[in-house]
Amino acid sequence: MNIENLKDLEAEFLDEYPKGFDDERLLKLMKKFNPDKLEKISKEAFDKKNFSQPDLICQNFINIISKSVVISFYDKLKLKDAFINMGMYEKDMFSIALYDILYKNKKEGFDSIVEILSKYNLAKWTLITIIPYYMNRKNDYFIKPTTAKNIINYLELDNLIYKPRPSYEFYVNYKKNLDKLKKVTQKSFTKDNICFTAFLRLGIEICITH
Repeated sequence: MNIENLKDLEAEFLDEYPKGFDDERLLKLMKKFNPDKLEKISKEAFDKKNFSQPDLICQNFINIISKSVVISFYDKLKLKDAFINMGMYEKDMFSIALYDILYKNKKEGFDSIVEILSKYNLAKWTLITIIPYYMNRKNDYFIKPTTAKNIINYLELDNLIYKPRPSYEFYVNYKKNLDKLKKVTQKSFTKDNICFTAFLRLGIEICITH
């Protein structure tokens, strides 16, 4: 882990955005992403009581993914088709796996969802990490492949090799590294995990181009 590089990109970021996330340009970006609204919708959609209805959970999953600007239009369409083709048993398994990720056994749920979505070529970091992030924005991380790879390389994160197929082991190690970085970063950058990774992404881009 290269703390010196972190401090460099922090300085470059603040040089470009002196007001941090209160900068007008970043406020517009966050408004487009709209995490507050999607957090509220997600917490209503994935309330524990709803998991007695697998069909509802699957539909809610599709609906929230469709509202998220960080998921590609192509993946949104493929996801809808996948759930149309799923039988009741598979929808039930998906619902159980999502419940595990959010409320019970995170590793088991993560591995199960990867297995289910891989049948439809949809076992992607973005699709698997977005709902946990909306449900717990200070603890869970949304993983976008390009951003994750840049953060790992630029900050020389320990024992992390990115692979396209999501794995719980990678997620845990990536999260541990980001949590450590948050402790030595300005608090204004860490109020929300999407802000923190956005700060890292933008800071790295600035440093690379200078």
